[in-house]
Amino acid sequence: MDAIDEEVLFVGTAEAEHTEMYLKAVWHIREKGDDVKISTIAKRLNVRQPSVVQMLKKLAERDLVTYNKAGVTLKDSGEKVASSMIRNSRLLEVLMDSALKIDIDEEMVCGIEHHMNKQFTDALCIMLKCPSKSPRGRDIPMGECCKTTRGAE
Repeated sequence: MDAIDEEVLFVGTAEAEHTEMYLKAVWHIREKGDDVKISTIAKRLNVRQPSVVQMLKKLAERDLVTYNKAGVTLKDSGEKVASSMIRNSRLLEVLMDSALKIDIDEEMVCGIEHHMNKQFTDALCIMLKCPSKSPRGRDIPMGECCKTTRGAE
């Protein structure tokens, strides 16, 4: 069989996706204006609070978040990952709603957003004309590709 005929299969890493979902949850909670606490993260992700504490310890060790009794904040590296995930998901929402004219499928968005690289995301963004808002009216974090397009806004 030729190499061209073979399909390459990938097994995603659950740990990377969990990390991204926790950071994205912190972003969402903060964006709503709520206090980012262990309890609000647990509620947002539908997990138990001890699981949140365990994950926050890992994220803190990896220098992605700071957390204490006052709450949880994203460090610069965590902000970068969360922003990327938010950008991916909201661009996918624009793609589904505006370009494909299909209902936004949150489960599909959540499945795809973790596997988008910068090149794909930027190409999608350019194809969609660098939108600044999702179909639900939420801000889409700006990428390098939009600085000239959206910089004038």
